[in-house]
Amino acid sequence: MKFISIGDIHMATRNLERMGEALRGCDLMILAGDLTNFGGIDDTEKVLTDVRRVCGNVLAVPGNLDQPEVIPFLEREGIALHGKGLVVEGVAIFGCGGSNISPFHTPIELTEEEIDAALRAGYEQVRNLRPLVMICHAPPFETKCDRLVNGKAVGSTAARRFIEQVKPDICISGHIHESAAEDAIGPTRIFNAGPFKGGGYVVVKSDGRALDARLEFL
Repeated sequence: MKFISIGDIHMATRNLERMGEALRGCDLMILAGDLTNFGGIDDTEKVLTDVRRVCGNVLAVPGNLDQPEVIPFLEREGIALHGKGLVVEGVAIFGCGGSNISPFHTPIELTEEEIDAALRAGYEQVRNLRPLVMICHAPPFETKCDRLVNGKAVGSTAARRFIEQVKPDICISGHIHESAAEDAIGPTRIFNAGPFKGGGYVVVKSDGRALDARLEFL
């Protein structure tokens, strides 16, 4: 099984047209949040339409710049990962959307307790299954994936604690545009592909037992 994850799309889907070779054999696209720029259902539908043109199988979490109405919309579409967990061709996937609290009062911000609750709700649906993939729009605290330009770490402490406890095989995040990078917390590999308009994406392949994941750029 092969899936590709992109995040921080912000309506900018043009790079999908450049991903021909990367998308070859892709079984699933995972959208790691911020599908829109403060948009609701209509804008989300536009992004999903563009993504489904290149891959019909999609899962997604909302980001902090998506309106709260996007959460139930994704659920109605049957593609939600926020507080959800499911198995796709032997790979267990669960997630949490939105972000930890910021100074900017964006549409979907969660307390650390709420992030922990969403992650645990999703994980409970795939507990004890491996390989295990965590999709969390807010990157875990104090990694290469959560640094502002000035070096300050602004990721989620709850996401980090959860990773330290559960040890998923990989965690794919986003949110912090300037921190497109790969890192690790113990055995868990952490990825932030940066904003999709910058050409970043994560490719994950599974043989049913282990995951091969890498950060790529167009």
